[in-house]
Amino acid sequence: MWVVGTAGHVDHGKSTLVKALTGIDPDRLREEKERQMTIDLGFAWLTLPNGEQLGIVDVPGHRDFIENMLAGVGGIDAALLVIAADEGVMPQTREHLAILDLLQIEHGVVALTKCDLVEDEEWLALVADDVRVLLRNTRLAHAPLVRVSATEPRGLDELVEALMEVLAHATPRTDLGRPRLPIDRAFSITGFGTIVTGTLLDGHLEVGQEVVILPRGARGRIRSLQTHKHKVERAVPGSRTAVNVSGVEVGAIERGDVLTLPGIYEPTKMLDVRFRLLADADRPLRHFQEVKLFLGAAQRLAHVRVLGAEELRPGEEGWLQLVLQEPLVAAGQDRFILRRPSPSATLGGGAVVDPHPPRRHRRFDPAVLERLERMQSGDPLERLLSAVMHSGPLPVREALRRARLDDQEGGEVLQRAQATGRLRFLGGDTPKAVPGALLISAPMWDDLASKAETLLQDYHIRFPLRPGMPREELRSRLGLDSEPFNALLAELERQGMLRREGSAVALAEFEAALDEQSQGQAQALLQEFARNPYAPPSAKQCIEKVGEEVFRHLLDKGDLIAVSGEVVFARQTYEGMLEAIKARLHERGEISVAEVRDMFQTSRKYALPLMEHLDRIGVTVRVGDVRRLRDAG
Repeated sequence: MWVVGTAGHVDHGKSTLVKALTGIDPDRLREEKERQMTIDLGFAWLTLPNGEQLGIVDVPGHRDFIENMLAGVGGIDAALLVIAADEGVMPQTREHLAILDLLQIEHGVVALTKCDLVEDEEWLALVADDVRVLLRNTRLAHAPLVRVSATEPRGLDELVEALMEVLAHATPRTDLGRPRLPIDRAFSITGFGTIVTGTLLDGHLEVGQEVVILPRGARGRIRSLQTHKHKVERAVPGSRTAVNVSGVEVGAIERGDVLTLPGIYEPTKMLDVRFRLLADADRPLRHFQEVKLFLGAAQRLAHVRVLGAEELRPGEEGWLQLVLQEPLVAAGQDRFILRRPSPSATLGGGAVVDPHPPRRHRRFDPAVLERLERMQSGDPLERLLSAVMHSGPLPVREALRRARLDDQEGGEVLQRAQATGRLRFLGGDTPKAVPGALLISAPMWDDLASKAETLLQDYHIRFPLRPGMPREELRSRLGLDSEPFNALLAELERQGMLRREGSAVALAEFEAALDEQSQGQAQALLQEFARNPYAPPSAKQCIEKVGEEVFRHLLDKGDLIAVSGEVVFARQTYEGMLEAIKARLHERGEISVAEVRDMFQTSRKYALPLMEHLDRIGVTVRVGDVRRLRDAG
C-alpha cells in the first residue's frame, strides 16, 4: 500500500494525468471544473502491475493554493513531479521541488507532460536537460523522467512501470502500534454521518475502536473503514483511509486535526526542531519572527525562537523552538515546512526533534544544544537515552514511544542500554520481568539517590526525634510524580539505603533517640501520666512541659496514644481501657459515655474523645446515645 503525491506548476496537467492513469477525476469541486484548475486536494487510486495498491494525492499548482498543496504531501511515499513539455521549469515547479526536498521525499518520478504539443525533439531534449539541472542537488536527483501525453494517450504504461520501480526501493510504513490519521478532509453523508480521510501513519485502525480527535478531544467510535472505496475491517499504516466516525459532528473537525486512539498522543504548543533555511531565501530568519508551520495536514501560526545563534542566514541549518498559537499533534522525526505569512514565501523546513519540550529554553544554553543533538541522532539507543534523560523516569512503553521504537527494535535497544549501564529499570531487573517497570538514566538515578540521601540526612539533623521525613514531603522535594517516586523508594529500600516507617521515610542506619536531658523530661512526663492515668495532661500541657519534638517522639514510639487533638493516654492505660470497654460490651452489648466515665472514675472530657476515637478506628459504632461493638452488628 503506497501513496504518491503530485507536484508541479499550475496548468502543467497534473489532474489530467491522474485521470488518465486512474480513470478518476481528482477535481471534485464545481469551481475546479469551471475554472479548469485544481484548488484543493484531490484523490485517486490504481492497482500497479505487481498487484500493489497505489493512492494518489493530487495537489494544486497555483501559488495562491500552495498551502493546500502542503496539506497533501505530508504523508506520501513518493512524488510525481509533473512538468509540461511546452513550458518547461516554472516558478511553482521550483517551489514544489524545494518543499519535496525539505520533506525528504526520497523517491519520485518526473512526468514530462503535454509531449503531444511539442514536435521539436531538440526542444524536448533541452527541457529534459533543464529538469536534470534542477534536480541535481536534490533528493530526486536520480528520479526517472518519462515523456507522456494524457490526451493521446502516450507513455502512461511506462510511467506506471517507473512508479512501481521507484516504490520497490521505498521502505514500507511500520506498524508502531500508535496510529494517527492526519485529517485532510472531513464531510458527512446522509445515513452514515461523519467521514474523515487521511493517510494513516504509525499504526493500524480497526472497526469498533474508540477514537479521539485531537487537539479538540472529541471522542467517537469507528463505525466503518474504507481504503480506495473498499470496505475493510482493518486499515494499515501507509494507506489512504476513510473513517466513518460515530459520535462526532463534522462541524467539530478541521483539516489538520488528528484521529487516534485515546491515551497515545498529547497535543503540544511547543516544538524543538532542526531547521534549514532555503539558500535562496531573501532574508535571514530572526528570533521571534512570526511564521506559518505546516506539519502533516495542519497549519499553525507560530513564533520562532532561534537557539544557539542570533539568527539563521540563507542556506544555514540550526535549532529552533517553535511556540504555536494553537496546539497540534506531532511526533519525533515528523517533517515540517515553515512559510512567511506576508509576503507569502516558503522559508525552509526540517524535522521535529522533541514534540514536548518542558519549557522555553535558554537560547544559548550548551546543555540544551547537546541534548537536542543527541535526540537528533539516528542511533536508536541515543534517541531512547535522550527521551528518558529529558523526561525523567518513564514507563518502558512510553519511553519507546517517545523514541519512536517498535517493540522488536525497542527490546534490542533496551538490552544494549542495560548492558552499557546507561539506563536502569525501576520496579524490576529487566523491563520484561515486570511490565510496569520504569526507565531512568544512570545519571538521573545517581542524582535522585544522592538528593534523597541528602534530604533525609538534613531532616534527621533538624528533627532527630522524628522517625523520618513524611513520604509526601520527600516526594515533593524530589519533584517526582507518585508512580516514579514509589518505584524509586522501593529500589532504594531494596538496596538497603533507606527504610519506611509507616508514612515516614528514614535512612536505614538512623535511629531516633533522646539525649540525656530530653530523656529526663520524657521520664518525668510519663510518671505524671502514671500518677493520673485516667485524667492525664493534655497535649498542650505535654508540649509546654517537654517541647513539641519530645512529645512527638513519645507519640511516634507509641509510649503515648493520642485519641484526639488534646486528649492523650499512656499506652498501657489506653490498652487497659480498651480491653475493659470491649469486655463490658461483650457482656452487656452496649455502653454509654457516662458508663465509660464512671468505669474509670474520670470525666466526660476524657470519656467522650476516647469513645469517638474507638468509633473512628472501627472498634465501636454509635447507635443513638450508646456504643456497640462494630463486628457485633
